[in-house]
Amino acid sequence: MTDLVIRPLEAGEEALFTSLPDRGLVGRKLFGNDFTEMAAKGEYRPGWVWVALRDDVVVARAAWWGTPKDETPIALDWFDFTDFDAGVELLKKVPLRAEYALNTPPAWQDDPDVKHEVTIRVEAAEKAGYRKLVERYRFCWTPENGLPEKPGRLEFRPEPDDDVFLDVFKRVHVGSLDAHVRKTIEEHGLDAAAREDLDIMLWMPAPRDWWRLAYTPDGELVGLTLPSRNAYDPVVGYIAVVPEQRGKGYAYDLLVEATHDLVGYGAEQIVAGTDVGNVPMAKAFAKAGYPVTQHRIDLV
Repeated sequence: MTDLVIRPLEAGEEALFTSLPDRGLVGRKLFGNDFTEMAAKGEYRPGWVWVALRDDVVVARAAWWGTPKDETPIALDWFDFTDFDAGVELLKKVPLRAEYALNTPPAWQDDPDVKHEVTIRVEAAEKAGYRKLVERYRFCWTPENGLPEKPGRLEFRPEPDDDVFLDVFKRVHVGSLDAHVRKTIEEHGLDAAAREDLDIMLWMPAPRDWWRLAYTPDGELVGLTLPSRNAYDPVVGYIAVVPEQRGKGYAYDLLVEATHDLVGYGAEQIVAGTDVGNVPMAKAFAKAGYPVTQHRIDLV
């Protein structure tokens, strides 16, 4: 067998990356994203995009994504191959460490072809040293889904002090069902988990003054609701309830408030996500008219 050549893509070699046959079942192509266009925007860059070749033919490829302002990639979100072993070796050799975000259609397990494509990617990543952390729902609200009525049970207040939000993040992270939060707490502690999520929210390209804290009419803190934007869409950036207020359905109130706020800021669609295992939050999204449009498997 011809020796495998693994190397980063050089500027101007976008056609080499796209020369690998695209099976169109999982990954960015399914959702309309174009590699060449994203590379031109600086979201895929030389050093972040790698190929594995045999006889000058691409047999595996991987692209790490970030916004143009990021110094290091945020996630591996494009990985496929025609040669399983080449895919494994590619991930092993590339000196980049970021979470692998594998996008799939909803109910991907029900379609044998899609299930195969997902499974072989996960198996290759695991053989290269990744491990599956969680599967997540991706929701997308549009006006056709209807704007949910505000329950009117809570008061929402702006808070300009980041340290106050940091303290609230610490409170809502206690007993969290979010796999990423639980992982960070286990590895680095509660303070680090709170700081990580605050920094992510500050990184997002949306006005900081959109954020709100939620209170009962008696002035008791309920949680936080942080409407925001990512690189492409308006998003429900973060909503969470403090432990002592859980079990009252307040996550729905927080979600509805964020939805109304984003619509007021001009959103024509709103993207959101939660872990498949976070049943209360998933139910809140369903109640508020957010259909599941995608799944994502996160490997670390």
